[in-house]
Amino acid sequence: MSPSKPPTPTLYALLIGIDYYKPNRLYSNLNGAVRDITLVDTFLRNTINVPPAQIYRLLSPHPEDVTRSATQPTDAKAPTYKNIVKAFDTITQMAQAGEQIYIHYSGHGGRAKTVYPNLKQGRIDQTDEGIVPMDIGDMADGRYLRDVEMATLLKRMTDKGLIVTVVLDSCHSGGSTRGDAEIRGGTAIDTRARSPESLVADSAELERNWRDLSRDRAIGVAGLPQARQYVLLAACRPNEYAYEYAANGGTERYGALTYWMIDTLTSAANSRQPLTYKLLHDRVNAKVQSKFPQQMPMILGESDRRVLGRDRASTPYTVSVINVISDTQVTLNAGQVQGLSKGTRFSIYPLHTTDFTDKEDPVAIVELTEVEGADSTARVLEPEAGGITLNGKLESGAPAVMTSAPVELIQRVRFFDKKREGEQENELPSGWVNQQTQALEAVRRSLAHNHWVVEVQGDEAAHYQVAVDREGHYEINAGSPIKTLRPLLSIDESTAPQRVVDRLVHLAKYQAVQSLDNATSKLAQAIDVQLLDADGKPFDDPENLVIQAGDKVILRLTNQSAHPLKVAALDIEPTWAISQIPLGGLASPFFNLEAGAEQDTPLRVRVPDDEAYQQTTETLKVFAIQNGLADFRWLTLPPLDDPSEISSADLEAEFEELMRGDVTRSLGDPEGVNPLNDLLKLIGADLDQQPSVTRALTILPDPKQDWVTKQLNLTILK
Repeated sequence: MSPSKPPTPTLYALLIGIDYYKPNRLYSNLNGAVRDITLVDTFLRNTINVPPAQIYRLLSPHPEDVTRSATQPTDAKAPTYKNIVKAFDTITQMAQAGEQIYIHYSGHGGRAKTVYPNLKQGRIDQTDEGIVPMDIGDMADGRYLRDVEMATLLKRMTDKGLIVTVVLDSCHSGGSTRGDAEIRGGTAIDTRARSPESLVADSAELERNWRDLSRDRAIGVAGLPQARQYVLLAACRPNEYAYEYAANGGTERYGALTYWMIDTLTSAANSRQPLTYKLLHDRVNAKVQSKFPQQMPMILGESDRRVLGRDRASTPYTVSVINVISDTQVTLNAGQVQGLSKGTRFSIYPLHTTDFTDKEDPVAIVELTEVEGADSTARVLEPEAGGITLNGKLESGAPAVMTSAPVELIQRVRFFDKKREGEQENELPSGWVNQQTQALEAVRRSLAHNHWVVEVQGDEAAHYQVAVDREGHYEINAGSPIKTLRPLLSIDESTAPQRVVDRLVHLAKYQAVQSLDNATSKLAQAIDVQLLDADGKPFDDPENLVIQAGDKVILRLTNQSAHPLKVAALDIEPTWAISQIPLGGLASPFFNLEAGAEQDTPLRVRVPDDEAYQQTTETLKVFAIQNGLADFRWLTLPPLDDPSEISSADLEAEFEELMRGDVTRSLGDPEGVNPLNDLLKLIGADLDQQPSVTRALTILPDPKQDWVTKQLNLTILK
């Protein structure tokens, strides 16, 4: 008798795969979408034991493909507009609060002239995005399942308390077949007059839900308003392509996203390793980018949630292996723009690792040997050089945790135990005078072997000073005591010394991000950064920005160069948090800013409800890169005072998700997402192509010229 399969939480799945489309002028037939669904269906049934009765399939194989059509499930219905809407309604009604909903769509995505002009006012293209049912055709009665309708369908699920995962292996950019790969998207925006009639809801309900969901929020992947109530894994970013191809040298086509997602999930299930959506995205992204640099899968929402589960996983943020050059050399997706330098060391862990507390688990210890603008080459260290014996397989997508800081980022601390007895602020009551040396010695012991903060030697200048205050608490000074460190740590608490060290490391990283600069870059004039008021007008004194807490402002980025830039914006907050602002509403590692384009991002400034924050300083730091891809989530930090406080720049709901995800170091993302690729490695790559040269010598770009940062300093009044 075979062993019984482990129980799985109740899950309902809606799987939609469309290879064959009713004849039309925009959407050609595909070859791998139905195969995608077969792959997903098999995984759900055989690997995680989902009962067949809870899996709803809508499939459209090629009619002439008799073999494939004959193998399709007999209960699979055609993915017409009507059937898709009905299937959404059915699983929403059947599932109960707390149960899982998994939706997977493989097929064409499309853009069409909006049928909701009242909702799309102010948008440049005035289009709706959505998935393309098989019966779209060329007649007016052919309907898309539009973004406005999808928003209502998903809202009904989340309002009911369902835990929703959506996977869209499609794109909305359009394109044509390229080489041995085919693009899932129409050839152009559909300008044909289409019926505005919806089977989802009447126009009043659709518009009301859309306005509720999109109020003070940006529009993200697939045109949907940003939300944190579900996970959305999409094949690519807007204006990119979603490819299907014959994976791993075979002959059968699959969607790149679907193939590597199921490959990763199967591997994780076989190894019984827990997997978050963020870690799933990391590995899928690495595999897809290695084949299609023009396709970067996106993840939005609760990315720190375990895959097809309810629990969240809190793990330290990691960089990733983006290329395994050999058993002795790898490439990591972090570089000069993250403040790294030669000699920095990382521990590389197995592919699906979520627990980094066991120091015996690393596969290898590596040391950076070449640091480019956005990625780095590292050598594997032998035991005699401070490394370990290779403990497993080095793989693309594997997480790496920094074990030693770059020399220029190391901060020095002085332990001051010479306070005298007295009544002054810098003196101690008699009860604490004799305890200060012992209390500081405990912190000194906790600091041993730390690579971010070291104790000063001799007459060295210190960045920080640790002492005991008049109430018997540890105090950290940076010129004067830092008043906004919460909670206060008593020298009598057994965990306090280590928490002081943790705070010092946090402050060191915070300072490192603040100090990142590259003023001599050739890109210094390429990006213009402005802060505007709620009406889009410049402030009277842009060099002295004073803003009232609660006010709305607009961050405007303008690409003044003749080349596209990849940009990212960090909010360096007075709570000692650093969070990434989702430009364009996307929790992406960067935002593509075309030559001459400008991007406005609305922000609402908030400060914690605390006496210490009556007047605060906040910094918006913008990075721009011309060559290569960089992951700025590595620089994010949680608030030091109280992780539950609201972020100062409380952006759309996706930004709130970043605060709950990335800011708690849970690999949630918001953000964020890890860009796993190696585009800076080769001259002449499809993206970020360097000028061709015909000389015998190859021109090596200066990494310091590949990025620039600019910042705005804000004074916030409560």
